[in-house]
Amino acid sequence: MRRFFRIKSHEQILADAEQGEHKLHRALGVWHLTLLGIGGVIGAGIFVLTGHAAAQCAGPAIALSFVLSGMACVFAGLCYAEFASMIPTSGSAYTYSYATLGELFAWIIGWDLILEYLFGASTVAVGWSGYLTSFLKDCGVVLPEALCNAPVAYHAGQGMSLTGALVNLPAVFIVALVTALLIIGIKMSANFNNVIVVVKVTVILLFIAFGIFYVTADNWHPFIPPNTTGNFGEFGWTGILRGAGVVFFAYIGFDAVSTAAQEAKNPQRDLPKGIMWSLVICGILYVIVALVMTGLAHYSKLNVPHPMAVAIDAAGAGLAWLRPLVKLGAIAGLSSVILVLMLGQTRIFYSMSKDRLLPAVFSAVHPTFRTPHIATLVTGTVALVLAGLFPIDLLGELVSIGALLAFTMVCAGVMVMRLTKPDAPRPFRTPWVPLVPILGMALSVLQMISLPHDTWIRLVVWMFIGFIVYFTYSYRHAHPPPSA
Repeated sequence: MRRFFRIKSHEQILADAEQGEHKLHRALGVWHLTLLGIGGVIGAGIFVLTGHAAAQCAGPAIALSFVLSGMACVFAGLCYAEFASMIPTSGSAYTYSYATLGELFAWIIGWDLILEYLFGASTVAVGWSGYLTSFLKDCGVVLPEALCNAPVAYHAGQGMSLTGALVNLPAVFIVALVTALLIIGIKMSANFNNVIVVVKVTVILLFIAFGIFYVTADNWHPFIPPNTTGNFGEFGWTGILRGAGVVFFAYIGFDAVSTAAQEAKNPQRDLPKGIMWSLVICGILYVIVALVMTGLAHYSKLNVPHPMAVAIDAAGAGLAWLRPLVKLGAIAGLSSVILVLMLGQTRIFYSMSKDRLLPAVFSAVHPTFRTPHIATLVTGTVALVLAGLFPIDLLGELVSIGALLAFTMVCAGVMVMRLTKPDAPRPFRTPWVPLVPILGMALSVLQMISLPHDTWIRLVVWMFIGFIVYFTYSYRHAHPPPSA
């Protein structure tokens, strides 16, 4: 039992991070880190899931769902910021758990983060493919259906079936492109992300600035539609809660900033700023976009893959010019989300490999580019296969529940570290401990509870597979870290 709960001191973690053969290139400042967070956050959530959550869960009150999810992320973000300043290494929540809760919890969170990052990147790649094929169709270029759809379909309660398609080729292409960028180097990847972030934020600002003049106030009444009698999560206040769990996907990505800690120039100073600035900026944009979108079109008409385009159509000819720009913004936005999620996954694999919870090959660093190229290739290959063969809805909600579980454990870790290491240097301190961590845990667990029953079953199955891997390989090979 002591083996399961042994911890790795943060002094040892920092020493390991600076070993020559494992050292990564430090090239990112606070501007890069903030844009990295925005690049990871603004994507499928705002361009796709907002309409679904408004139409089926919360109505115009989806704006309140974004506020609720945003609050949970701010509380968790403050906890991430403290850990990131104390332990500025690439392992994010995995490393923080190893330093506070022990080896077994570190493995659980590392395995869980695969749901958020790797499967999340694959899910977003499928969404990217949908927007690209739609944009090309508007331009007169029609891709064959067999080459832009998954060969497998999933139907709730019925299982999987074949669609007749061969492969989702655009999804495969974008994952391969991002994989190449991540191998070439973090600075080039960050610069690519910076350009994309400017494009998609500009599109969102245009949507807000011009769309607000076409809002019909009647579309906001009732702002909180009455609950469908006896059905939890279908409008009313429970609908706002269920909506928060659904649109939580929209905030996923800010925590990937912490996985770039070993590539930050001044991580103790810049990581907390990057995390919090990206959350604040994205949260404000989300709430305003949700209000404008539900003001342009009645919420019942937004349950489509492209709700922002539907809202623009409802405004009439006055906003028709904005439709192609929105699709371009979505394509750009989803591209940067894929990049940030895959960046996060490769750095998690890299850190777990250094601790020998995964094979040593995952921590190999390219001699020229100073990036974990083997981990990146493996991540890219798996994400490429998933994106090319499976539909977007098969594991979509697993991404949210995986992230919420990670946030819960990071918040708990801050309280544990305050008790076990009260005098450790903390360049950034989470305010109002234990209140902030407790609120972060409570809001995260509340959103997890609101997710459908099937999502919990898939999470349990995934974690069971993780325990098999841990006890057959990781437990036998892991470094015995010095206890703190």
